[in-house]
Amino acid sequence: MHISTKCSVAVHCLIFIYEYGEKTRVTSDLLSRSTGVHAVTIRNILSALKKGGILFVKYGTGGATLCRPPREITLYDICAALEPDFLSRLIGIHEDPSPYCPVGRNIHGVLEHSYGKIREDLRSSLKSITLENILSEYHQALPEEPDTNTL
Repeated sequence: MHISTKCSVAVHCLIFIYEYGEKTRVTSDLLSRSTGVHAVTIRNILSALKKGGILFVKYGTGGATLCRPPREITLYDICAALEPDFLSRLIGIHEDPSPYCPVGRNIHGVLEHSYGKIREDLRSSLKSITLENILSEYHQALPEEPDTNTL
């Protein structure tokens, strides 16, 4: 049980698009080289982010831009766009306990109360972190000298 690595790849792509999208045509092949993830996976991630209202993607010629300012895009938005049921999968309850056992009959209700609180806390935490926050951390991590490597 974990948040899929697709989320970190998506954040990587969003930072790249934000930083370089106006300077160069950002394609799935370019993002694939940057992330180390296959271009088909990148296209699937971009498609999900587009459906989630986070990205505008030009098909055919390539290129992607953010649909909203970074301060309006949260980690929750990104995770939910990629995997709408990620919270229930992250903290799930086994499906078929015995209805004949007192524990089995009641475990779903008992755990749902506690797990529901955990899911809500996680949802709130993910909503409190924006792409703008992550971009700020990215900029702080950059070396002082300009990078002379080309994309």
